[in-house]
Amino acid sequence: MHDITDLERRGLPGVFVASNPFMTAAEAQSKALGFNPSRLFVEHPIQDRTDDEMHALADQAVDQLIASISGPQTPTS
Repeated sequence: MHDITDLERRGLPGVFVASNPFMTAAEAQSKALGFNPSRLFVEHPIQDRTDDEMHALADQAVDQLIASISGPQTPTS
């Protein structure tokens, strides 16, 4: 949470990614830091997954990650 907060304050957009069991801790850190970055939570556990399972997990999350980092899209005329 500290890294994403630092990057955002430097003007670099980012998204905090963690697994579901860390949702409460992320909320507490966000409040403590006074910053509410974009967040994405994925399935847990991470450490024992195979490469193929990690690729599948990333494939499931990538669209939401891109949407979070790019913000709402406004049509141009």
